[in-house]
Amino acid sequence: MMRRLLTLRLVLCFLPVALTASDTTTETAVVQQFFDAMAAHDGAALSGLFTPEATVLSIRPDGASTATPQQKWVERVASSKDKFLERMWNPKVLDHGSLAVVWADYDFHLNGVFHHCGIDSFTLIKTTAGWKIAGVAFTSETQGCSQAGAPPAPAK
Repeated sequence: MMRRLLTLRLVLCFLPVALTASDTTTETAVVQQFFDAMAAHDGAALSGLFTPEATVLSIRPDGASTATPQQKWVERVASSKDKFLERMWNPKVLDHGSLAVVWADYDFHLNGVFHHCGIDSFTLIKTTAGWKIAGVAFTSETQGCSQAGAPPAPAK
């Protein structure tokens, strides 16, 4: 029995770590770049963060969902005149080689007013150009979320 435990300990010590979880990474930086480009209505910056085949999936409280190809979503954001502010907190990152997922609570403010909140889930793929967003899925809720706080006052 003791020999089995020792063997198991040795095996566990030398197993490569295949899946890691952390809360501050280059992957979360990509998500922040996404939020910043969205707030700036910068279509070129947003497009550069996505893989060509990426989609944006919105999930309503009743479970209904809407999938939008990234190009159409980027065009909608870039042409909007509204002021966007999206913030995340408590990010969780899972990565394995060239695949990562960033999962975080978020809130979204439209024209300085709380609009909705929920969970953001970004699927990222590591390319020769760095991490790219292969897909975004998010819940869109108006109740029951722990907001990070009121948005900052507009600059004067």
